[in-house]
Order: sequence, then C-alpha cells, then structure tokens
Amino acid sequence: MTVFIAYVEEAIAALWRNRVRSALTMLGMIIGSASIIAVFGISRAATSGITGTFASFGVLPVYVNVDESQTDPVTAGIQYRDAATVRDALGDDAIDVVPIWIRTYEVASGNKHDYDQVTSIGGYSNDSLAMAEGRKIDQNDVNRAAQVCTMSADLARKYFGEGPAVGGYLRVGGNRCEVVGIYADIKGSFLSAAFSNSSVYLPTTTFYRTFNPGLLDYLAVFPADQNRADAIGKEAVAALQHIHGSKSQYQVQNGAGFVGAFDSVLNVIAAGLSAIGGVALLVAGIGIMNIMLVSVTERTREIGIRKAIGASRGNIILQFMLEAIVLSIIGGGIGMGIGIVATVGAASLLSKQLGELVIPYVLIVSIALSFSIAVGMIFGTYPAIRAASLDPIEALRS
Repeated sequence: MTVFIAYVEEAIAALWRNRVRSALTMLGMIIGSASIIAVFGISRAATSGITGTFASFGVLPVYVNVDESQTDPVTAGIQYRDAATVRDALGDDAIDVVPIWIRTYEVASGNKHDYDQVTSIGGYSNDSLAMAEGRKIDQNDVNRAAQVCTMSADLARKYFGEGPAVGGYLRVGGNRCEVVGIYADIKGSFLSAAFSNSSVYLPTTTFYRTFNPGLLDYLAVFPADQNRADAIGKEAVAALQHIHGSKSQYQVQNGAGFVGAFDSVLNVIAAGLSAIGGVALLVAGIGIMNIMLVSVTERTREIGIRKAIGASRGNIILQFMLEAIVLSIIGGGIGMGIGIVATVGAASLLSKQLGELVIPYVLIVSIALSFSIAVGMIFGTYPAIRAASLDPIEALRS
C-alpha cells in the first residue's frame, strides 16, 4: 500500500511539473463529465418528481370507453347498469368499477354562478392527494346517494373566495349539495395544469339519480393487481361485448401507462444528451492518451534509468497508468462538481413546475468516479505499455 501511495504522489508531482499542459488536457474531461452528470442528474430528478406525483394518485384505473369510429357506437354505448355487470364479471380481479360521467352544468353559490365541469366519482380511493379542506367522498356517500360534493381548489376560490368552503352549499344544475372537501393544488404548476381537473365531484349514485345523464363517458376499472391491468381491461371489454354484442368495439387505456410514457420520454432525451457528453469524454480520453505519449517520449531517459536500477515492466506500466488515471480523476472530479451545481440549480427551477424533486447524489458520484477511472485506464493503457516496452539501453542513450 505504501508503494502504491508513493506512485500516486509521484504521478501528481509529474502532472504538477507540467500543470498548464495537464490543465488543458483535463478540459475535455471536465466538459464531458459535467455534461453527463448534469443531464443524468436533471433527468433522474425530473423523473422522481413526475413519478412521485403519479404515485399520489394511488392505483391508477383502466379506462374503458366506446370506440366512436365503429359503425354503430350507440349500440355499444355503456349504460349505468353495465358497471355492476362488469364488476361481477371481473370478481376479485377488480377492486371497483366506477361509472364515469363528465358533464357541464350551471354551478352557483350565493350570487356567483357559472357553467363548470361536473364529474361523477366512486367511493374507492387509495390516493394520497392532499385535501386543502374537509374529506373525500367515501363509499357511504355513494351507498346512500348523499347530496354532497367535493371540488378542486380553483373552483373553491371561484365560488367561496379565500374563506372556508367546507360546510357551504353549491347549486349544481339547480340541485343543492353540501361541500364536504376541497382538493389541494397539485405541487408543480406544469403537473397541476396537466393532471388536475377543474371540476365539481359528485358521488356516482347522486349524479345518476339527480341528472339521469344517459350513456357513460367511460368505466374506470381499478385493478387488484396493477401488473395485470392490461389483461383486466380486456376482461372488462369481453364483459361489455357479452352485454352489447361481439361487434361492439371499445378502447382501453391503462392509467399506469402514462407514468411509463413520461419516464420513457425523459430517458430518451437523457440518453441523447448523454451521448453528446460521451463524445466529449471520448475526445478527452484521446487527449489524455496523446499527452501521455508525449510524456513517455520526454521521459525516455528516466524510464531507462528506472529499468537499469531494477524497475520491472509492471512498475513502469503502473506508474504511467496511475498518471493517466489521476489526470482523468481530477478532471472528472471537477466536472462532477460543476455537474452537481448545475443539477441543483436546474432542480430548484424545475421543482416549481414538477413538484418536489429527489437528486440521486450517491448514484451521480458513483457514475462520475466510474467514468473517470475507466477513461484513465482505457486511454492510459497504450502509453503505459509503450513506456514499459522501451529497451533500457536505447532509453539511456536518448
């Protein structure tokens, strides 16, 4: 170990003697490492924010709706009673099957009124969406067709201002219902705009009995096993075709697929940008190899003296390999620092759009060190072997 440390100290001393040249050689490593670390760190942090937001929705349902492109979409139309039939057909494969209507009705509170989206909602919920006030609609509300509602935060501000909304009343389509809960805004303005609905929510039974809204917009099937969501969606379609005929066509959308789609897009972008950083690392590696070949040429006599006094081939290889690795690690370390600073800065800005982000510092440091050592070893091998292959007599004569 003492010998190894001595070699490292000697490598640092050799690089310091030509510090301007070493610094210029390290620029490629700095740029390459910084770009890869920044791209990887930002993409992972963004993914954590998006995944965390999706996770707050709990078990994402499979949405089944009529394919409007078929010859007779009316015959295939999903009735309110079909939800119970599909639920029975799926059995333990589904936690719940919820009939969903989305309609626009006049909503009023006091002297404030407007036309807004009104959505039916079931009693099952395993999400962790925060409530700014009150509670969520539960199964008891659905069972008794309670005249209650919840609403998004923007509509609460619209109809109740900054005062409390829970305990107040709304007139929805001329029917009075008590406000029992207000959903908090989703963290991150981008995700809030993309995934939150500005809507008033009524229990499905209340919606049906109050408005008799006709055909469903879609069924929301909550799978007992998220990994079997696609198969359960097909089972739901089979149950609907048994009711409406085999020619009836339906579309199935797996809610969990949205998460994978976002993750895939971010991974593709990160891979493309990382490839650009990889080119910079390749150029940096070639620069290290070039400078080490120059160093071998300049130190030919030194190599001859070392061999003459007993240095083995392995000693010479280790000496020059360590110089290349130290050069690469120093450049990679500086690049890692710059990349982490860039990641932290970008994450602080993205958090306003995507919510809370998690930066994988341990993974970033591991990748930076691995790349640095690998570049040093790969591109330092040939110069080290060339130095070790020199004939000591010829080296001393140079």
